Amino acid sequence: MGGCHHDHDHGHECDRSGAAFRWSIALNAGLTALQLTVGVGFGSLALIGDALHNLGDVAGLALGWGADRLSRRPARGRFTYGFGRSTQMASLINGLLILAAGAVVVVEAIQRLVHPVPLTAGPVAWAAAAGIVVNLCSARLFGDDHHHDLNQRAAVLHLLTDAAVSVAVLVSALVVGATGWLRLDAVTAIAVGAAVIWSAWGLLREAIALNLDAAPRHVDLGRVEQALATLPAVLEVEELHVWGLSTARTALTAHVVIDPERLAAETLSRDQLLALARTRLADLGIRKSTLQLETAEPGNG
Repeated sequence: MGGCHHDHDHGHECDRSGAAFRWSIALNAGLTALQLTVGVGFGSLALIGDALHNLGDVAGLALGWGADRLSRRPARGRFTYGFGRSTQMASLINGLLILAAGAVVVVEAIQRLVHPVPLTAGPVAWAAAAGIVVNLCSARLFGDDHHHDLNQRAAVLHLLTDAAVSVAVLVSALVVGATGWLRLDAVTAIAVGAAVIWSAWGLLREAIALNLDAAPRHVDLGRVEQALATLPAVLEVEELHVWGLSTARTALTAHVVIDPERLAAETLSRDQLLALARTRLADLGIRKSTLQLETAEPGNG
């Protein structure tokens, strides 16, 4: 797939996100193999469930990485906007995967309440601890970029979810080893599963909104309109539309009604006014904008 083709800062972000995805996939694939081996060998259904959840994370991370790279390819042919929507689709699919994983955890935990499963606590606890370390380190690889990119946020949520599940498995293994109370594992897993479902629901709602061309949550539409309306010689802003080209890039179109006499008095050309508008929009996180300047009808100024 093609690499990044934006400016230096975007190229740096691409390298960092690509490395984060690659290392996370490799670490979680190794963790899955370890947990499956220990879970099967020492009779821990909880650890096997955690391993299968990790396997789903590997698939979700691979999907997110592929979409992240595809979104950076230049527009071509019928895809005149490029391939940025692939990250929104990946976020939607990952939200569904996380939701399903939380539901599976809850269902399995309810079954274990009825039929507790004996386990060998020591190896299970060590494998769960490895899961915590791997998932937290993998999430940290994404840095702070994931706050502004829903696709990366989905990947980080996958990893933090698995870390929480591993914490539940670790605590349960230690307590069960000390007390023999097998049902604690199931009770903890139900709480974790419910938390996973709640976090996935928020991600899923935002992914659906972006796929329906809603303005990204970090964009304040009031500030955007004010930034345009307070430009010199601007009388009105009409047909304002803001949507996500990808989970990291935002676009805008608008009709801007101007008074040509005021514009002349400000000694500004139309091109200078457009440049000023785009600078203000870039400060608000919108770097792709199409503005149409319209002259006010006589008597409307």
